[in-house]
Amino acid sequence: MTVKFPGVTEIRLLFCDTVDATTALVGDATLLERFDGPSALAGFSVRGLAGHLLRAVTSAEGYLDNPEPDTGPEPLSAAEYYGAVVAASTDVDDDFNRAIRQRGVEAASGRPEEFPAAWAGAAARIRARLAAEPAGRLVRVYGDLVLTLDEYLVTRLIEVVVHADDLAVSLGVAPPPLPAATGVAVATLVEAARRRHGDAAVLRALTRRERDDVAALRVL
Repeated sequence: MTVKFPGVTEIRLLFCDTVDATTALVGDATLLERFDGPSALAGFSVRGLAGHLLRAVTSAEGYLDNPEPDTGPEPLSAAEYYGAVVAASTDVDDDFNRAIRQRGVEAASGRPEEFPAAWAGAAARIRARLAAEPAGRLVRVYGDLVLTLDEYLVTRLIEVVVHADDLAVSLGVAPPPLPAATGVAVATLVEAARRRHGDAAVLRALTRRERDDVAALRVL
């Protein structure tokens, strides 16, 4: 049963519940066996992918440790965030993406058997931290972008959903069932696709693949 704390928004609860639901995956024995082998994601080892998944949780902690930015221009939505960040780099071997992979390795730099405890610790910390943050909290994130905490958590939720699936495929196990989180992820990514390519292109991608000249639904 989910306990709702006063002032805690629905996305915060969903994010924490999704992180908890991923705990069984990161504790799977196959993860320990394949930790330093290749993953299903190009350029990532299983270690690096697991660390990247962990950073979906810990990055929120890091940004919350910084002072809240002053109110300025309208904060970005999660879909606008993806439009700004992903559009900046499409080459998996450029400096931007190599740095992402390196940070993943560094986040999971310990022994394989230590990783489940690191995940559980991060999950407990973020649940407590989010319960204490005010509803309108702003955060300044990568690229000097400003979002509300809740909109940023939508982006972190997407990262957990997407990379939990990557990790499950890498290990040859079933991904965790995350129906509510997956629904939020799909809706946000479709909105990001609409912003990038326009409604007509997205409609074609959904209904007329032979006319989908720009791969409009490919957001990440």
